[in-house]
Amino acid sequence: MPAYTIETTYTLPIFRHGTYVADNAEAACKAALGDNNWESLKKDYDASGEIHVTGIWEGENAYAGSPITVPSQFDEAVQRRAHHFEILLGLLKMMVHDVHAGRQPPLDWLAKSDWAIARGEAILAGSADPADMVVAPKPSHVLARLEEERVRSAIASVLDIDDSFGLVSPHLVTDEDVRSACETIVATADLSDAVSNVEFLAAMEAIRAAHRRVLPG
Repeated sequence: MPAYTIETTYTLPIFRHGTYVADNAEAACKAALGDNNWESLKKDYDASGEIHVTGIWEGENAYAGSPITVPSQFDEAVQRRAHHFEILLGLLKMMVHDVHAGRQPPLDWLAKSDWAIARGEAILAGSADPADMVVAPKPSHVLARLEEERVRSAIASVLDIDDSFGLVSPHLVTDEDVRSACETIVATADLSDAVSNVEFLAAMEAIRAAHRRVLPG
């Protein structure tokens, strides 16, 4: 059975107390960070970090054997979270950039996002990072959107030509009335036939596109 030398570490906070005369708390903090006198330092054993693995070597002597990559679940959790923050920030910036540009996010962005979610869950669970990026689902396309502002405009048009509602005027229809009506229609409307018809039209268009592409010349 092979032997391994494992290096484990825990972070021990070192602190000191210093008094600084400054115009405000921010200036005092800056002065404290610039103070190089640590003669009064103390060790805070009660706030020490978790024990984590910082090195693995084959054999019975550290540095003598071949080093082995530390599995991610044995890294310090706070460092895993800090590194993952950079990944999530990068993905968020990409998403916001596409939204402002009015573009659909590319499929590789979705795959990276799925992988980042899986990695975040693994970090919280103390598990290994996902080995591969999660396969992103096939993209879907919004066929129609029910917008409350357009419904509000339609209310005014209906009341202009239909006097069967008596004294009801557009301003008497509240935003809550419009929102509730939209939710009811979305929950009860059956658009399956219309969607199936559009899906068939899209299928035909895709076939025509492929046919044009393979035509000789």
